[in-house]
Amino acid sequence: MSAFRIDPLLRTDTVVVSDTVCDGSGEHAADATWHAHAHLVFPYRGLWVRHDGDELAVAEAGQVLLANARTHYRTHHPVQGGDASLVVQVEEAMLRELAPPSLLREGDAFAFAEQRLRLDARASALVAMLRHSLREAIAEPLEAESLALTLVTRALGPRTARVAGSTAGRQRLADRTKLVLASDLSRRWTLAEIAAEIGVSPVYLTQVFQQVEGLPLYRYQLRLRLARALDRIGDIDDLARLGIELGFSSHSHFSAAFQQAYGRSPSEFRDAVIARRQRRG
Repeated sequence: MSAFRIDPLLRTDTVVVSDTVCDGSGEHAADATWHAHAHLVFPYRGLWVRHDGDELAVAEAGQVLLANARTHYRTHHPVQGGDASLVVQVEEAMLRELAPPSLLREGDAFAFAEQRLRLDARASALVAMLRHSLREAIAEPLEAESLALTLVTRALGPRTARVAGSTAGRQRLADRTKLVLASDLSRRWTLAEIAAEIGVSPVYLTQVFQQVEGLPLYRYQLRLRLARALDRIGDIDDLARLGIELGFSSHSHFSAAFQQAYGRSPSEFRDAVIARRQRRG
């Protein structure tokens, strides 16, 4: 596999969607077709870091990275295994309608003021559904456009997205914690083990992570595991094995967590993906 691969999934006058896969050895395509336009990047596998000058954003599942036109972002890959993201570009006039003013820089030129937002569980499920539908060619262009615009609306909406932010030092601590967790999704970490890796006390770690990320550390890890399940669920038969591989104590634990997050059991979500394939076929 090449260092960076771009698979075009949808191109209309309104929306362009691409699936990107990086093996962790190269840049994230600064010369890609979407570089000249503002766009949204939805990581769904692995972890990487994007730099905008002195600011950085950790890119992992459950986040959306907001990218401005003609901005040269640098990337690096602190965790082995590569990564993958869905890139969605919306026609600028429509994107202006979808983006709340609070997310934009002042001025005539369209530009996001934030580097990233956190997604809620339903938005993460939309990422998976859109990608599976387009990769399997089971969505007509109109349906795919509607799914993509719904995803962007939900990702940018103030009720479902939350700006991640704190002091620079606390943000760095939270980012280092993310790298530790992403390095081994299946490991059943203890709080003391994570704190020892970071070099702080468990109490301080839990307080800072909650403040910066807006959710407890254990719930963040759970979201990472569930996002990985969304990535793989359309192509795996043994869901119990998948849950164990992702660090869940049992299939019932995996199923209950998935149901609570996405409103469907793992088997129901997989069956929905398969049913869409069959209808298309």
